[in-house]
Amino acid sequence: MTQNWHGLLGPFGIWRSASMVTPELAAELERLGYGALWLGGSPSADLAIVDELLRATKELVIATGIVNMWQSDAHEVAASYARIEASYPGRFLLGVGAGHREATKRYARPQETIVAYVDVLIADGVPADSLVLAALGPKMLRLAAERTAGAHPYLVTPAYVEQARQIVGAGPLLAVEHKAVLEADPLTARAIGRPRVQRPYLGLVNYTNNLRRLGWSEADLAGAGSDALIDALVAHGDPGQVAAQLREFADAGADHVCVQLLDASVDADPVPGYRQLAAALELG
Repeated sequence: MTQNWHGLLGPFGIWRSASMVTPELAAELERLGYGALWLGGSPSADLAIVDELLRATKELVIATGIVNMWQSDAHEVAASYARIEASYPGRFLLGVGAGHREATKRYARPQETIVAYVDVLIADGVPADSLVLAALGPKMLRLAAERTAGAHPYLVTPAYVEQARQIVGAGPLLAVEHKAVLEADPLTARAIGRPRVQRPYLGLVNYTNNLRRLGWSEADLAGAGSDALIDALVAHGDPGQVAAQLREFADAGADHVCVQLLDASVDADPVPGYRQLAAALELG
């Protein structure tokens, strides 16, 4: 049976590092009306965290953003998927990808390697329509559209989404990550968002090349990034203003936006911000 991820995910979800997620947080996100919780930080191949989060919720979709193919054996990931699907059918979306060349000594021929990785997953029983690929460039976007349910682009803008939709066509899923800061003062908001963009992304060639394709200049990409670049990559303002900026992705052709809400401290309780944003997005 083909999964209707467009409907199951809903328009908005939350992206958060797997190490910073608890079953209690997942349950609260479900109560607030978010459709999905995306687990960043390269979750391990056993995907044990996914079972915990699904057990604590009833309808929330759990997705990986992403399982790193260099770090996680495809056969083990496929076995983990089978275990999860047997217990929680239709609620787990497996996102996989190549990660960053700067972080992996073995990084070479990423497209060929991801094709082989997907081949193993599918041969081991993972349905193609329960997979999405991390994708930025045109080749990886086309691969995602041809071989899986769609693409999970990270650190992108509405202008990127317009181009990506033209590449993948009308049907495939486009589930994009976007950062946000609930702060009305632009200077304060940029002070929170800029470090999360600069390190590591302005030092990673796949992201900087993608931003160059979108027309950003070397001056924009230099150092900690121009104000205009940070404003494009990190929504900020009061909850209503942030919600309006996030809706621009849907207007550009995204099916789902995974919001990475940033705070001045990584130890801050994220729930108040999630609650304010859910109200502004009219979720629930």
